Amino acid sequence: MNNPTAKALEIRGLTKAYPLPGGRTVAAVRDFSLRIEPGEFVTLLGPSGCGKTTVLRTLAGLEEPDAGEILLEGRSIATLPPHRRRIGLVFQNYALFPHMTVFENVAYSFRIRRTPEAAVRQEVAAALKAVGLDEMGGRLPGQLSGGQQQRVALARAFVMKPDLLLFDEPLSSLDAKLRVQVRGELRRLQKRLGTTALYVTHDQVEAMSLSDRIAVMRDGQVAQIGTPEEVYSRPASLFVADFVGRVNALHGRVVSHSNGYATVDVLNHRIDVPMSHVVGTELLILARPEAVQLRKAAGDGPVGVVEELEYCGDEIAYRVRVGTVLVVAVESALRRTWNIAQGDCVGLHLMQKALHVLPADVQAPMSEREIPSDDSTSMEAA
Repeated sequence: MNNPTAKALEIRGLTKAYPLPGGRTVAAVRDFSLRIEPGEFVTLLGPSGCGKTTVLRTLAGLEEPDAGEILLEGRSIATLPPHRRRIGLVFQNYALFPHMTVFENVAYSFRIRRTPEAAVRQEVAAALKAVGLDEMGGRLPGQLSGGQQQRVALARAFVMKPDLLLFDEPLSSLDAKLRVQVRGELRRLQKRLGTTALYVTHDQVEAMSLSDRIAVMRDGQVAQIGTPEEVYSRPASLFVADFVGRVNALHGRVVSHSNGYATVDVLNHRIDVPMSHVVGTELLILARPEAVQLRKAAGDGPVGVVEELEYCGDEIAYRVRVGTVLVVAVESALRRTWNIAQGDCVGLHLMQKALHVLPADVQAPMSEREIPSDDSTSMEAA
């Protein structure tokens, strides 16, 4: 729904450093700037320690910035105390009062403002109905499931009709199936109410499914901001490409160019890319695993050996050794047509329309050993 009262958020040059022993400091956020349009849902996505939670806490008034401006619809709120910012905050651990009923948890903000009882009952009932808990107002939080508790936290944030909603990894403690269900409910509720929202997570699937735009953060700054499709299909750097999904990062070198196209040598095979470069220019060719197709019979493309197969339920991942480079390809498990086994010699076809080209000096590619093995979003980069 289009909310005519929704507010735009603008952050300009936000900087926050924390003291270290010995009089030193570490910058958690450095000259951070971002604009969120009225009613827009934007996600801050990045690894632990990138500064995303610091940005959130600064907006909520829980941290004082060292520099920068925070504007809601053009009005500075940086010096206002938290209770005067009209911001709703949904925590990772719900932060519900265990001794209070669901109704009283949602009504808490009204109680401390001494709102008339009739208004409290009307507003809380509407909020609980919006999150599908209108029949559970008399229960205690301990009598609810994790997903229901999260919806209580959402109702408590929405009930005060805030100018801005902040979400601090609110789904991280839910199991995988419930996380999918609750994030769908959260997105539908935010769209229906039209409240401007900023969401913090390190889960790229969560960010993709929820967001109008994603701001990928690294070292306290924005590495790239765009729609989920832009960030996934046209990453600004290898860091972004590797963090937002899986990627094969392949070295290429321009061998010729004409009519706006460059012919690039990749894996000892030549492909054309729609850009002009000087002969000899080193490039980085980014290929998502779904942009790599395998064939049992070698064609005119690169040839490799299947080192490993991984069954993932909805897809099958193949790790193929092409010389010294490891390339990953995937196919649908339900539409399995390649009929390829471990040890097979296969031909590789790179879907040129799905490739993304970066200058080699934008960011040096990570080797297979340098990518964290415990990060589910990482992928082999060659």
